[in-house]
Amino acid sequence: MSFTPILLVGAGALGSSILKGFRRQGHVSPSDVMILDLKPQDEAQAYAADGAKLNPPPEVWAQAKTIIVAVKPQSWREMAKIFEGNLNPDAVLISVMAGVKTADLSEVFAPIKVARVMPTTGVATGKGVASIYAADASALEAARFVFEPIAATAILSDEGLIDSATAVSGSGPAYVYAFARALEKAALSVNLMPADARTLARATLISAARLLDETGEEPDDLIRKVASPGGTTEAGLKVLCADGGLDDLIKATVEAAFKRSRELG
Repeated sequence: MSFTPILLVGAGALGSSILKGFRRQGHVSPSDVMILDLKPQDEAQAYAADGAKLNPPPEVWAQAKTIIVAVKPQSWREMAKIFEGNLNPDAVLISVMAGVKTADLSEVFAPIKVARVMPTTGVATGKGVASIYAADASALEAARFVFEPIAATAILSDEGLIDSATAVSGSGPAYVYAFARALEKAALSVNLMPADARTLARATLISAARLLDETGEEPDDLIRKVASPGGTTEAGLKVLCADGGLDDLIKATVEAAFKRSRELG
C-alpha cells in the first residue's frame, strides 16, 4: 500500500520538524510532498526548491493519499472548510494537533479515515518520540509509515491515553531542558566558569541519554555503574532522590501536565 503523495497542512515548528525528519531519514522524498502554509518558512521553501509542491491549487490536493494536519488546534474547523470536495475520500488523515479528538475529525472529514499522533519536535533529528492512536487499521499503517522512521513510537490502545502520553513525552522534552538549565546553574554554584558550566551540563545529559539509548540497560543498572558506594555520586543521589525529591517532583509534574491536557481536550 502506498501512502504517498503526502499533503502537509501547516509547516510551523512541528510541521517543519516532520519535514526535516523526512529529509534526514529519506523515506519520503520532496517530490512526494505537498505543503500548504500561508507563511512558509525556510524548511518549506527548501522543500519546494527540491521538488515539493508549495501551496498547490485545490485540484491537486486530491492526489494526496496521506494528509498531515499540523495547524493550531483552535483553527482546524475553519481550515477544514477549504477542503470540502477537494480531498481523496480514500486518503488517510493524520492529526498532530493537541486536544482534537478523532471522533470530531472523522465527523468533519468523513469518509476519510483518521489517525491521531502526538510527536515531539525531535522528529527533526530522526530521534523523536510519537504516540499513535487509530481505530482504523489503514490509518494506523499510514501513521506508522510516516513516523516510525523518525521516532520511537508507542501504539496506544485507547485514545484517552493520548493525554497520558502528552504529559510524559509531549511535554517531557521541556522537563529535560529545565533539568539541563538547573544543572548548569548548579555548576556555577561550585565555581565553574559559565562557558564550562554550559558545556559540562549539556554534554553530560547528551552522553547519558545516548548511553541509555544505545545500551538498552535499565536506569538503575546504569546508576549503579556510576555511583560507587561512599562516593561523590552517591552523596549527590541521596539529596536528589530523598523523600520529596526527584521522584515525587517528576510525578507531580507529569500529573499536572496530564490534568491540563484533559482540560484542553
